[in-house]
Order: sequence, then structure tokens, then C-alpha cells
Amino acid sequence: MHSMTTWKRRAADLKAVIHALYLASRGPHVPWYAKLAAGAVVAYALSPIDLIPDFIPVVGYLDDLVILPLGIMLVLKLIPSPVWENCKLRARQQGAGVAGGPRRWVAAGVIVGIWLLAVALSLSLAWRLSGSAS
Repeated sequence: MHSMTTWKRRAADLKAVIHALYLASRGPHVPWYAKLAAGAVVAYALSPIDLIPDFIPVVGYLDDLVILPLGIMLVLKLIPSPVWENCKLRARQQGAGVAGGPRRWVAAGVIVGIWLLAVALSLSLAWRLSGSAS
């Protein structure tokens, strides 16, 4: 049972970090490039769509175990330390969820919409390029 408690604690810690990143992405004292990176990490963490689907054995979870921590490390290097400490404190005070209830579904819908738009634009570009090649 000890390992289950450890995993639950780590999951709660990760939720708190993601919430703090969300707060940082909206903070006035965070540089624009750090806001952009923080927003991308939060969107990836909340996205129901992964770069590698989770149902693929081992590799499906590997992207979450590599991409997310690397993104978090990058953002932490971009955010000034006092600002990050303030974001972590605010996240702890507010609880570990970025957005609960209906707001979370709206955020998920926006993220799915962005993914669908990216796929549609990619397919459109591929269609045009294949048409011009012949």
C-alpha cells in the first residue's frame, strides 16, 4: 500500500504543478515566452489527445513520462523564481484543480478544437502539395 500512497501523492503534486503553471501563464510578471511555454505544457497535460496514443503498450505512456516533465523543466527555467514561488503558493491555496466542472469541459473542448483545426490544416496543405506535384 505504501507505493500506492506514493503514486497518489505524486499525482497530486503533478496536479498542483500544472495548476501553478496555469496561474503563471496568466501572470502579469511572467515574460510572454514563458507564458506561451506554460500554456503549451498545461494544454498538453489537459489534452485528451496525446502525440502517441496511450493504448499503445509502453510507448503510449512514455510520451507523458518524457514530454511533460521536460516541458515543466523548460518553463521553470523561463519563469523568475519569486514569481514561480508565488504561483505555487496560490495553487496550493486554491486547490489542485486547474478548472473544475463545466470550465474543464470547455477547456477540453477548446483543446480538441485546436487539434482538429491543426489536423484539418495539415490535410489541406498535404492535399494542395499533392495536387501541385502531379
